[in-house]
Amino acid sequence: MNGFEGVGAVARSLGVSVRTLHHWHRCGVAVPSGRTSNGYRMYSEADVARLQRVVLFRDLGVPLQRIPGLLDAGSAQRRAELESRRVELAERILRLQDVDRAVERLLAAEEHGVLVPVPEQPRVFGAQWDPDWPGQARELWGESVQWAQYAERSAARTEADWHAVSVSLQESTDAAAEALRAGVLPGSTEAGAVAEQHRVAMSEYFHCTHSMQVVLARSYVTEPGFRAYYEQAAPGLAVWLQLAIEANARNHGVDPGTARWE
Repeated sequence: MNGFEGVGAVARSLGVSVRTLHHWHRCGVAVPSGRTSNGYRMYSEADVARLQRVVLFRDLGVPLQRIPGLLDAGSAQRRAELESRRVELAERILRLQDVDRAVERLLAAEEHGVLVPVPEQPRVFGAQWDPDWPGQARELWGESVQWAQYAERSAARTEADWHAVSVSLQESTDAAAEALRAGVLPGSTEAGAVAEQHRVAMSEYFHCTHSMQVVLARSYVTEPGFRAYYEQAAPGLAVWLQLAIEANARNHGVDPGTARWE
């Protein structure tokens, strides 16, 4: 058939799949006007020109069921549809720009942890803050689910958000130091409340289960940096907090001896 092309050749020229052309045919959007003696669909030059317009409107986001009407519509109706598409595209571009900025922040948080400028970090996190801590944490846990959670939350946080998180953790440390000085025994109801306050504060960084809290508490005793932080708050606090956390874990069905990072 002179001047006609098969479905495969037309699909390739339009950059769509054969399956898409078959779907448009079934929907009545673009019906091939010819067939071979064997029953294969064949598209004329006019059919291809119509298909090019179908692809244009589809790429502009026009719902498929509305495309046939636009193909045969007058100039005013087509212009109104195009103006509407343009408004929607502008809104979509703004949304995508927001998404792009969010992805950029998430990538930065994956790399650096905290997105607060280094000169501002002592004001946000307190005088005891060490700017090297996020980097050290990434070296230890950069491949973990918890680092991913930490980065995702960091990407969404402002300096004010981080300050609130820091205050919450400091308050949990202060509560533990006060309990120790008051002679509160690990395993008591009061010590359990302190342990829970600590776990909730840690969960602002990543989801912290009772088992994971036990693992963290071990590092408070064995890691010099952590131990110094708690000992500065109150002599003996690192060990007291570890015992309080372990007792609280038992009360929540976790054996500290087999606790693991989840």
